[in-house]
Amino acid sequence: LGRDPSAVEHVSRTVQAALWSAALIAVPAWCVLWWSEPLLLMMGQDAVLAQQAGVYVRTLQWALLPFLCFLVLRSFVSAFERPAWALSIGIAAVGVNALGNWCLMLGHCGVPALGIAGSGLATTFSSLAMLASLGVVVICDREFSGFPLFAKLWPPNWGRLRAFWRLGLPLAAALTFEVTIFNATVFLMGLIGPQSLAAHAIAIQIAALAFMVPLGIGQAASVRVSLALGAGDTSGVRRAGWTALVVTLACMAGLALIMILMPRALIGAFLDTANPSNGPIIELAVTFLMMAALFQIADGAQAVGAGMLRGLHDARTPMLYALLGYWGIGLPLGIALAFWAKLGGLGLWIGLATGLAVVAVLMIGRWTRRAQLGLVPAAR
Repeated sequence: LGRDPSAVEHVSRTVQAALWSAALIAVPAWCVLWWSEPLLLMMGQDAVLAQQAGVYVRTLQWALLPFLCFLVLRSFVSAFERPAWALSIGIAAVGVNALGNWCLMLGHCGVPALGIAGSGLATTFSSLAMLASLGVVVICDREFSGFPLFAKLWPPNWGRLRAFWRLGLPLAAALTFEVTIFNATVFLMGLIGPQSLAAHAIAIQIAALAFMVPLGIGQAASVRVSLALGAGDTSGVRRAGWTALVVTLACMAGLALIMILMPRALIGAFLDTANPSNGPIIELAVTFLMMAALFQIADGAQAVGAGMLRGLHDARTPMLYALLGYWGIGLPLGIALAFWAKLGGLGLWIGLATGLAVVAVLMIGRWTRRAQLGLVPAAR
């Protein structure tokens, strides 16, 4: 691919369209995030929590653009099956972020203690470091250096940008529907009470960590399915997709078992389980974690299913599936159970689990009908 001038041009212009898209997303997002505190107050959140969140977001928001650009370059190197660079940089960034939080939040190394605002700045600095590091790799690595990703960025190629958004917008919308239902649940937990909010924060972080497994496998599935599709290898498409799904289900079953068997050990990473004052939060977190364990299979299946379909360039229908499952079924059901059936936070988690299960069934069902739907060429 790197020796074909037309392919080099095609790949480079596509990556540049993605970088421009990152800027087009970040700028309006900055405008919204700057007013986080009044927006949270309008949603009925606690005034003290809203004020603290506003301070934090005003320093954290600047991490958005460099992080989005890092994701673009990560996708570029991953498409060449070289994800180790992004992994290594991401691991190093965790250390940079931790050091930055230690210095900027607590006032070490001659830096004034900035409190929660310092945590946002630390994340911004680590995001800039991630982008700079992967940018150096892309420029210097022999496999990537032939692609002029950063040449002639101005003016943008509007035709390529439109084509990029035609495919990317439905994919982004589907992910947005998924992410925002979890964000909406956080706001709703805040309306239920601070203990439910704290327990939810613990359980959702553990679930989010587990979600990294299907997220990564789903990205690999997209690459492998897309490569097989481009080669006209329908059996390769089938093998890549089903292998990714089977591996994911096995991993998620194991993670679910850990959540069921040792919930307090997991919660202990966030709270002192021996402190009696934390008892109510711990009990709620255990309940939420049981629900998280129940939806691990569905969460993994929908994530990898989306990746498999993404490899077939199938975007619009999965977007509609996500809208239906998360916002048409999951969130309304969760609200009904939480506030009308008086189940509180547990009701919201039941809604999340149901929405994930619906999307998973729809995604995998569409994958099984890929030939009938014309998403792959006829088998040879």
